[in-house]
Amino acid sequence: MPTQTLPPRIPSAATESRRGELTAEIYERIEAATNEQEKRELRASVTAVNMGVAQSIARRYSGRGERDDDLEQVAYVGLVKAVNGFDPGRGKNFLTYAVPTIAGELKRHFRDYCWTVRPPRSIQELQGRISACAEPLRQHLDRSPTPEEIAEEIGARTDTVIEALAADGCFIPTSLDLRVGEAGSAALGELLGEYDEDQARVEVHILLAPLVRELSARDRDIIALRFYHDWTQEQIAKRFGITQMQVSRLLSRMMRELRERIA
Repeated sequence: MPTQTLPPRIPSAATESRRGELTAEIYERIEAATNEQEKRELRASVTAVNMGVAQSIARRYSGRGERDDDLEQVAYVGLVKAVNGFDPGRGKNFLTYAVPTIAGELKRHFRDYCWTVRPPRSIQELQGRISACAEPLRQHLDRSPTPEEIAEEIGARTDTVIEALAADGCFIPTSLDLRVGEAGSAALGELLGEYDEDQARVEVHILLAPLVRELSARDRDIIALRFYHDWTQEQIAKRFGITQMQVSRLLSRMMRELRERIA
């Protein structure tokens, strides 16, 4: 029986490189693990380590008529998909896969409500800076620059550069050949894995189960319906005889409490 794998604690001031190092270390342990339960627990740790990334991306889509906490919930779903879909054997840069996956989940959320989604203004501005430096950098390197190299050149975060490249149809088919990872060791297209929704639910359950057990019976039911059974907030509201806004507020409170306990 494997021992419980606790998510590593990430200080609020943790650097981007430290988060990346921890993620890579955990994936190495996943590859070495022989027990499926241990692998699931380790993937849950990857989710915990990178929750800040999901929160950061969610904040870029705020101010569009959706509650910030609701956007964070959607971003967490995208993060779990990324953790399950990422294949470390094809490249070591988790963010290269995770950022477009999380942003895509947020865009799908808006499309479900028939809203037009444009990249945040900060991302649109970053696209201009990337365009200005990409060709000179390519000539200097004698190859296509990686997102990490572009980020260093313009003084931006790697995850925001990746999102800018992926935003608003920027990834045309040939861009799947973009080299990423250490020294451009893998093509972006090689990192795109399939998402197993049932597996994702298991990952979320392992990460949150010890904390969810401390919630009230009603709160546990709401968490289960929303994240384990994919019920919408409207469906949950009808089940409990409350409004969709009340469900949203309940979920926001519960997720805030769970985030605080994980941190």
